[in-house]
Amino acid sequence: MKKKLVVALISAAMVTSMLGACGSSNASSSSASSTATSSVSASSASEEDTTAASSSVSASSASEEVSADADQEAADKVAALIDAIYVQERNDNTDEQCKEAKEAWDALTDAQKELVEGENADPDYFGRDTGDASKDDPLNGDEIGEDELLVVSFGTSFNDSRAEDIGGVEKALQAAYPDWSVRRAFTAQIIINHVQARDDEKIDNVDQALERAVSNGVKKLIIQPTHLMHGAEYDELKEAVDSYKDKFESVTIAEPLLGEVGSDATVINEDKQAVAEAITAQAVKSANYDSLDAAAEDGTAFVFMGHGTSHTANVTYSQMQTQMDTLGYKNVFIGTVEGKPEETACENVIEAVKAAGYKKVILRPLMVVAGDHANNDMAGEDEDSWKSQFEASGAFDEIDTQIEGLGRIDAVEQLYVQHTKAAMDGNGVQDDAE
Repeated sequence: MKKKLVVALISAAMVTSMLGACGSSNASSSSASSTATSSVSASSASEEDTTAASSSVSASSASEEVSADADQEAADKVAALIDAIYVQERNDNTDEQCKEAKEAWDALTDAQKELVEGENADPDYFGRDTGDASKDDPLNGDEIGEDELLVVSFGTSFNDSRAEDIGGVEKALQAAYPDWSVRRAFTAQIIINHVQARDDEKIDNVDQALERAVSNGVKKLIIQPTHLMHGAEYDELKEAVDSYKDKFESVTIAEPLLGEVGSDATVINEDKQAVAEAITAQAVKSANYDSLDAAAEDGTAFVFMGHGTSHTANVTYSQMQTQMDTLGYKNVFIGTVEGKPEETACENVIEAVKAAGYKKVILRPLMVVAGDHANNDMAGEDEDSWKSQFEASGAFDEIDTQIEGLGRIDAVEQLYVQHTKAAMDGNGVQDDAE
C-alpha cells in the first residue's frame, strides 16, 4: 500500500513537471511570435516612411522645376517685348509696345529679372541705373513760334549724360539765341524707344520734330547737328530734311562739330584745332595736372576714343591725330571703337602708346555724349573693353578713365554756337527752301 502511494506521488510530480515545462514552452513561443510580429510591423512602418519621404522629395523637385520653368517663361516674355522695341523704325504700335514691355518687367521678381536674355535684351535694359531722367528736358513742346533751332543728336539712354552733354549744348544755344525756340530730335529710334519704355520720357525723332515744326507754323528752321563729322548720320539727316524743304520759308543745316572733312589725313581746319585744344585742356584738368607737358613728364598719355566709321569721313580721325601732332601734343593719341581707320584700332593705339614710352594712360571719349560706348566699350569690365585691353597688354603701370562727353565742355558748346550763327547768316550746308 505504502509502495503504491509512493508510486502515485512520483507520477503526480512527473505530471506537474511536464505541465510546467509545457507552459514555459508556450510562453517562449508566444513571446517569440510577438517579437517577430513587432519587427515586421516596424519594418513595414519604416518602408512606409521612406516611401513617403521619397514621394515628398519628388513632389518638391517637380514643384521646383515647374517654378523654374514659369520663371524662365516670364523672363522670356519680357525679353521678346524688349527685342520688339529694339528697332530703328517707329510704327503705329511703338507707344503701346514700350508701355507693355515696362509693365511686364515691373511684374517680374528680382530673380526673374536676372533671367531676361534675348537678341538685344538683358537685365540692364530696364535695370541699370543711368541717373535721374527727370533732370533731362526732351524739348518736345509746341508753341514754337516762327523761328526754330532744332538740335539733332544721335542720342543716348544714359540719363545723366543726356542731360549734361546733349542738354549742355542745347542750353548753350538757347542762351545764345533767346529769340529762337530750341527743340530736340534724336536720330536713333532704338534709343528713343529705350528712354520712353524705361523712363516714360518721349523724345522726337527727326520726322516727328519736323512735323511738329510744320504744325506749329515755323517759317525759319535752323538745324544744328551735334554729330562730330559729315558722316553717315549727317547724310541721313540731310535726306530727311530735304523732303520738308518746301514746308518752310527757309531751312538751313549748320556744320557738325569738326567742320568740313578734307581730302586726306593731312587736312586740318580751325574747328579741329579748337576741339583738340578744348578736349585736351579739359582732360589735363580732370587728371589734376598743371599742363599737358607736366603729364608727359609724369609718363602719362591721353587716349581719346571715338566711334569710328566705314564712311569716307573716317579720315577725320586721322586728321585729329594730325591736329594733335601739329599742336605738339606728343602724348595725345586718337583711337576708335570700330577701328576705322585701321591705325585707330585699340591694338594699334596700344602699340603706339607703348612705343612712345608712356607708362600711365588716361582714356577719354572723343564723343559728344558719354553714353554706352564710353561706359562699356571704353571703361567697362568686359575683356574686350579698351580699359581691359590696355591692362591685359601688361605694358602700363596705371590705366584710368574719364567718362565725360564733349558736350559738357564750354569751349565745345561755344563752337556749336558759332556754327549756328554761321547758318543763321546763310553759311550753312543747305539754304533757302525751294
